[in-house]
Amino acid sequence: MNLSGLDLNLVLSLRALLEERNVTRAGQRIGLSQPAMSAALARLRRHFDDELLSRVGGQYELTALGRALLDRTATACDLLERVFSSRADFTAGREEHEFTLLASDYAAAVFGAGLVRIAHAEAPRVRLHFRRLPADVTEDTATVLSTADGLLMPHGVITGFPAVELFTDRWVVLVAEANDEVGDRLTMDDLARLPWVIYQRTYDAPAARQLSMLGIDPHVEISVDSFQVLPYLVAGTRRIALIQQRLAERLSGVAAVRVMEAPYEAVPVQMALWWHPGHTHDAAHIWLRETAARVGAELSPRHPGQG
Repeated sequence: MNLSGLDLNLVLSLRALLEERNVTRAGQRIGLSQPAMSAALARLRRHFDDELLSRVGGQYELTALGRALLDRTATACDLLERVFSSRADFTAGREEHEFTLLASDYAAAVFGAGLVRIAHAEAPRVRLHFRRLPADVTEDTATVLSTADGLLMPHGVITGFPAVELFTDRWVVLVAEANDEVGDRLTMDDLARLPWVIYQRTYDAPAARQLSMLGIDPHVEISVDSFQVLPYLVAGTRRIALIQQRLAERLSGVAAVRVMEAPYEAVPVQMALWWHPGHTHDAAHIWLRETAARVGAELSPRHPGQG
């Protein structure tokens, strides 16, 4: 399609129409009169050869194509905003800017705290927005990355995008202090016999996948979308859970649990900041990457597991 023949203002109209499902409200949202918005809707219908909005009773409903365009249009608007907010120079101490990072609660707690500290000291007008990882991050990574400034995720999940190496971590096992079924050392039999609490997105727990390779099919009793609640769901029960050592150290004392070594060699966690290639030459993004690398270097001197 030849984009030079399109009026990109229609993207804004399309998003407003699909989200508001009302011509008058859509026009008010983007500052167009009702006749102007009706004209925009007519142009969009001709372009897509689809009604987009169809009247059902006293209100409008999205057509099948309208529903498909809803998320795509929001993504397109976000990307356009990022394109036109790019800059050749960026002075962190003076300029206002907001960065959006996609991250699990683990990455936000372990890495984000250091990033926030530096930003507060050196770039007081910079805002950081941490957002949960979307469910489709591995299915449409390019689109997901185009809606944010970066993705905090370990290696082994996505490939083909630029990344800054941050820090390493290792998996340990949480066991309740009162669980007398586990001795001083965990065994493979313990892992097969005891019920589990797991982080629900399996791609964030590659160590758990190793269990199946070792012939263990863990009995999952609870799945959650937060690493930081794991100690509470293990304490006072027979359950066990895998957690990153750096996070376990930060959560020490919040619940009556023991942190134990896994009875197998778990693949370490190598965290990185991934970004869309479209951000590579943006001055503000360069500052973000350089600052992220500094935070990662501060986390790196002590190898996880050593004193």
